Amino acid sequence: MAETEKKAPRVINKSGTLKMDDKVAATKQTRDISGRRMERRNRRDRMRGADAGPKEFDEITIAVDRVSRTVAGGRRMRFKALVAIGNHKNKVGVGVAKGNDVTTAVAKASRKAKKSMITFNMDGETICHETRTKVTGADVLMKPAAPGTGIIAGGTVRSIVGLTGVKNLISKSLGSSNKVNVAYAVIEALSQQTPRKDWTGAKAEKSAKPEVKTEAKSSAKKPVAKKPAAAKKATAKKPTTKKEDK
Repeated sequence: MAETEKKAPRVINKSGTLKMDDKVAATKQTRDISGRRMERRNRRDRMRGADAGPKEFDEITIAVDRVSRTVAGGRRMRFKALVAIGNHKNKVGVGVAKGNDVTTAVAKASRKAKKSMITFNMDGETICHETRTKVTGADVLMKPAAPGTGIIAGGTVRSIVGLTGVKNLISKSLGSSNKVNVAYAVIEALSQQTPRKDWTGAKAEKSAKPEVKTEAKSSAKKPVAKKPAAAKKATAKKPTTKKEDK
């Protein structure tokens, strides 16, 4: 057995070192300078396992701007991030936040977006009805579309609607192109969606239809009065008896 093990080919890595067998790697122990055994803590593996699960919400950074504020000592430069978050169904939210760096601003904006999420009504894969919302200078018009139309919208509206379950939509921005105001206008338009059953006049139509049906049924079910055969014979004999008396 020893001769066969010696004759086995040695695998060399690209760096020029020998490749370790699985048996050797399982029994190998790392030690420090003093010879003590070092404990291996798999913190990174645990973090990877936590992030490996499916995410409930998807996040997208729409815009990152550099802003400044004039203070006593001069100008203070910061970053402002606009983030949208959704679950590709009927939940969506938008958040805006500032930070000293881009990472901090995006993290704060995503937390705000999660807190301000809304649940809106849908009609299949489109919105329930036409809406036009105004937020400061932004003016956004949104219309439902037939299946297969797709999302016909600008950058900000497309980014937010893409995180929802809406797949057919026609939109037009009629006012300011400020991304923050347009984003808030889209959220307000989605929150105003009312299902068809709750529209004005829908209940009155439903209540009027049964009345017509009941009247038709009642008129159809009314039995026709028929005279018995004996009564018909008696009425036919009466005129003959009168002539005999005269």
